Amino acid sequence: MGLLSGAVSISRFNVRSLPKKVDFEQARFMDVVPGSEQRASQGFVPMVPGGPYEVGAGRHAFRVRMDRLRADPTLLQERFRELVRAEIAAGAAFVGAKRRRELREQAEEELVAQTLPTSRIVEGCLDGKLLYVASTAADHLGVVTQLLRRIGVVVEPKAPWIDRGDAGFESSLVPNLGPGQSVLGCRLLRELVGDMEVAVEQESGYVRIRTPDTNVTLSGAVFHELLHYLELEAEIVAANMVAGDVSFRFDALSYRVSNLKVDVEPHEHWTQTLDARLEKFAEVYELLDRKFFELGVDVGV
Repeated sequence: MGLLSGAVSISRFNVRSLPKKVDFEQARFMDVVPGSEQRASQGFVPMVPGGPYEVGAGRHAFRVRMDRLRADPTLLQERFRELVRAEIAAGAAFVGAKRRRELREQAEEELVAQTLPTSRIVEGCLDGKLLYVASTAADHLGVVTQLLRRIGVVVEPKAPWIDRGDAGFESSLVPNLGPGQSVLGCRLLRELVGDMEVAVEQESGYVRIRTPDTNVTLSGAVFHELLHYLELEAEIVAANMVAGDVSFRFDALSYRVSNLKVDVEPHEHWTQTLDARLEKFAEVYELLDRKFFELGVDVGV
């Protein structure tokens, strides 16, 4: 699902640079040309066919379409075997490695010529100095941010530790952090266990934990087991959370929300639906931000 309907994964970014006019047509999506050597294409398309990109004061809604031509692996292997058998039937005593590579490339070319591209769509919204992207997948986020940079929009991940200028702190349990990640998100989750406003789901929960010895996943009624692991100084890296009538999964290291379920009243126009849902998304992140600073989350020991 995306920004307009259903449960959604949401990544949030700070907008560091923005041109006076955001021109998505500079990096618009172009179809993969049949019969050409082109195997992939990615670019911007409007949120709805024929619709505008600018949907309010300082707000732009868009989708990124990613098409890829790729031969089916099973069919590729079968066609490759057929070509090898044909070589032997034609009198070849042995089909060496170089010839096998050529035959595999031939099989792939044949199948690609008969194949339609697969498409992925990722929705996004530039909302003033914030960017919301309906995905938490690193490869999707990389494509979106790269395309935005091509049209002059520069963004960086948003998290409380980034906003206050902290480094991406590691711990002995959580080394080798990715860009923008920090163990401070894990410390926030620790503080939120049993919180009254936003808390780890206890009865039908899901929690991922790192201990000195292993990775642990808890599900169902997690509360008592979770307390046991916290006494052992384990780190909570992800958990299902509840905040009033809203539920979501929180990835602590990257400070991203997935499977976010929000209810909004039906609206006649899609831009009104987008407004209402963005407000809900912002409320969830703002609650997490407020808790981070109110609880004085720090690295500790």
